[in-house]
Amino acid sequence: MTILIATSVIRGAGAGQSHGAVHLVDLQGGRIAHVVDWKAPGFDLNSPGGGRGLRGVAFDEERVFIAASDTLFVFTPAFEMLDSYRSPFLGNCHEICVFENRLYLTSTAFDALLGFDLKSNRFDWGLHVTESGNGLQGTPFDPNSTQGPSRGDDLGLNSLWCDPRGMFISGSRSSGLMIFDAQRIDRLVTLPHGVQNARPWRDGVLFNDTEANVARFMTPTSNQVFQVPEYPNSALSSDYDPEDKNSRQGFARGLCVLDNSVFAVGSSPATITLHNLDTMKTTHSINFSDDPRHTIQSLAVWPHPQSG
Repeated sequence: MTILIATSVIRGAGAGQSHGAVHLVDLQGGRIAHVVDWKAPGFDLNSPGGGRGLRGVAFDEERVFIAASDTLFVFTPAFEMLDSYRSPFLGNCHEICVFENRLYLTSTAFDALLGFDLKSNRFDWGLHVTESGNGLQGTPFDPNSTQGPSRGDDLGLNSLWCDPRGMFISGSRSSGLMIFDAQRIDRLVTLPHGVQNARPWRDGVLFNDTEANVARFMTPTSNQVFQVPEYPNSALSSDYDPEDKNSRQGFARGLCVLDNSVFAVGSSPATITLHNLDTMKTTHSINFSDDPRHTIQSLAVWPHPQSG
């Protein structure tokens, strides 16, 4: 039985309303457990995503890490909150990733990457990413100090993936997938504007092309495209307004690999779809909202027995 954990954002939600959640999704049984609801006050109402919702997900043994916009939360596998951590340089976080005793986070609002030491439970590493005529540069900084990057979102950093080769990073305005090898940052491949969830996979790059409402797998010689589901207006919530910028269906965000052939893609209204790269077939789709504002944010394979 494959279970996915999905975080979500409700775009345009007002203060005091639910503006995100965590779900456990049993793909075979079609069961969905709504395990966390998020109604934190004081988030930014001036942008479609702002401080809303819960974002990236990662695991360290019996700890479940879930990022909000500016806070890293720690839960048990039963979703009892253990702790939370903040850095003055964590803002509009998207994806997170665990690699070799450290948890890494994208800090989109600062064009930065942060590292959280899993043994000492503290932020202990920061890298400010900039681009100039000389190419991409990474400037280290202390995420606990008052000295660091100013707010700025030039690259839209939203994705990271770590393996022994280095840290792969990408953003909606980064123009490609980049690799940081602890010495320098290089752009490996050019990707479209608006990319989300980019990561290396097999012999290419897997990512959500959010502006085109598709997921793509690209290699130097191929560009394989997977459409995300779209629904007739009659199937959407009665207050759906196609003119509302927050109420957009087909918004592709959230991606994880299930095996060497199958991957899952999230989209709005809250839908998870499985695709098989080898057969180029959509193998399964499950929907749990008719509100196009309800957008999947992050997906991961759940490593624990199902709770609740």
